[in-house]
Amino acid sequence: MNRKLGRILRTNAILYIVCLLIFVALAFLVDVRLGIGEAVVAALVFLISLRSSKKTQQNVRQYVDRIAGGMDSARSTNMLYAPLPMVVFHAITGEVVWSNDGFLQLTDRQDGLFESLMEDVVPGFQRNWLMEGKRECPEPVSWNHRLYRVFGALSRPEEIARGDEILAITYWMDVTELEHLRTTLDMTRPVLAILMVDNYEELMKASPESKRSAVVAALEEKLNTWAANTGGLILGYDRDRYLFLFEEKNYNDFVEHRFSVLDSVREVTAGEGVAATLSIGVGREAEGFDALFKNASMALEMALSRGGDQAVVKDKANFEFYGGRAKTTEKRTKVKSRVMANALGELIDDARQIYVMGHRYADMDCLGAAVGVCCIARKRGKKAQIVMDLENNAVHPMLRRLQELPEYSGVFISGNEAFLKAQSGALLVVVDTNRPNGVESEQLLETCNRVAVIDHHRRGSSYIEKMALNYHEPYASSASELVTELLQYLIEPADLQHCEAEALLAGIVLDTKNFTNRTGGRTFEAAAYLRRAGADTQEVQRMFQSDLQSMITRYDIIRQAELYRKDLAIAALDEEYDRVTAAKAADELLTLQGVQASFVLYRKGDGVYISARSLGEVNVQVIVEALGGGGNSTTAGGELTGRTVTEAKKQLMAAIDHYFDK
Repeated sequence: MNRKLGRILRTNAILYIVCLLIFVALAFLVDVRLGIGEAVVAALVFLISLRSSKKTQQNVRQYVDRIAGGMDSARSTNMLYAPLPMVVFHAITGEVVWSNDGFLQLTDRQDGLFESLMEDVVPGFQRNWLMEGKRECPEPVSWNHRLYRVFGALSRPEEIARGDEILAITYWMDVTELEHLRTTLDMTRPVLAILMVDNYEELMKASPESKRSAVVAALEEKLNTWAANTGGLILGYDRDRYLFLFEEKNYNDFVEHRFSVLDSVREVTAGEGVAATLSIGVGREAEGFDALFKNASMALEMALSRGGDQAVVKDKANFEFYGGRAKTTEKRTKVKSRVMANALGELIDDARQIYVMGHRYADMDCLGAAVGVCCIARKRGKKAQIVMDLENNAVHPMLRRLQELPEYSGVFISGNEAFLKAQSGALLVVVDTNRPNGVESEQLLETCNRVAVIDHHRRGSSYIEKMALNYHEPYASSASELVTELLQYLIEPADLQHCEAEALLAGIVLDTKNFTNRTGGRTFEAAAYLRRAGADTQEVQRMFQSDLQSMITRYDIIRQAELYRKDLAIAALDEEYDRVTAAKAADELLTLQGVQASFVLYRKGDGVYISARSLGEVNVQVIVEALGGGGNSTTAGGELTGRTVTEAKKQLMAAIDHYFDK
């Protein structure tokens, strides 16, 4: 400030002195005495000018100081009587420098806060957010049974790097009533649930006419008991569906008890031990009751597509799953198969191009279902192409046989090639998966605007949306079984090549473990149809033969397995194995006495692969889903990237404990 003032008040005296010195020098040349006289005069002029300049600067400085002093007084007055409580403290040490009366009244101290520590005045107060340059405390501060939003800033933030003493100025806003209102609003937001009795038809058929009303009454008693004390409204709006409207404050209690009504409803039985099961779809965090009902409907659909007997919650962005541990029962009708067959036929007729795609590292079920769709397209005069990685798959024997057929010349195509060739109006049929990140080519999936899905896996939180056709049956044994049912309505048995029939039958055999797992009456009907179409069961059996080295490797995996929770076999291998070999080892672990489920973990690249199998009592899909995998209740798998086998094993055990302890 002084330097600026000096520059402003500086006169041109220097110029005058220079001129005088020149005249003095000239005078010395003319006459020495004249020069001495002029030098004395010049010195007097310089001294008088310098004194006058200093006096002027002093007067101006005094004037500025008076103004600045008035400003400081006004500023001090504003701080002292500010409407918000204020406190100033050292940002590094936390020592209080000053506080106004508003902040002092919030404390229990009458003698002031000078040199007190902020941590002593406000227990638990954090001041690191000020040093990070933030202007508001990230979380409300709880103090003396009140909540405060704290705003603040540093007095000299540019001097932080130099380590100078920095003052922090904070303003405290009481938001207790506001937070109470917000919490009340959140806790009273409506939540809507749709409850559906999964096997209502089976219960009625198993009950005599005179006892059916008693079964319904027992069901409703369980539901009313569960919903009691919530202040909610439960209303039956269909013979097997109920609408339940309650408030958000009761939701956490339902979640804490894992929707206990799922277990209590199973206590209702009819006839010869047919137990009732319930599916629940819950809609939350929506604007308006129509949006709530839409979320609840989507959640219920998800629950049914995952096999029922569970609760699914849909909020703004995510799905949450509860239950789903009971074995699923077959619940399908041939009416749906016929409707889906006609719809698929119409989509194929309208399509300019037809692509069939399964999951990465295709297995026999994936290939068999794709071959069945190709047969339907060929019957309707269209050529379908199968998108598959011809190197990384588990179907090389069947693949070679199909490529020898003239009907399959140029049928198999890579994902990149299909992506480049796809045109507007192309139909993409996805088989044996419903997860967008599990298909052979995600680019092709995003390119095609007409997508049909044929799958039997339980649906996860991530699934293919905007489908033109969705034939999803979690009760089916395999995708090959579903495609075989469609074939019965769209082609004659003679139109199916023997090799195609064997591929479909091999897919069913693979997923049912030779008709021992997840088999229903429809499974054997599909197998019988394929047998009539020319499938050779001996050829199918040869496809699953393995060489001696594979068998030795498989038994080496089994040798390293250990039991967990008495009936679960876990083999954690810090070596790379073939995917098919590991899957077969997981199957054979189930042949050990007392083993209900098996898990094989093996290293693959920079990650760990998991192959899980179950006899049906343990739902391995729910366990593996917690690790990012998927599948169905008896067959599941997944991949953990960036993990060691030891870390993956610990995660798996934690997921198993959560499954059994919840």
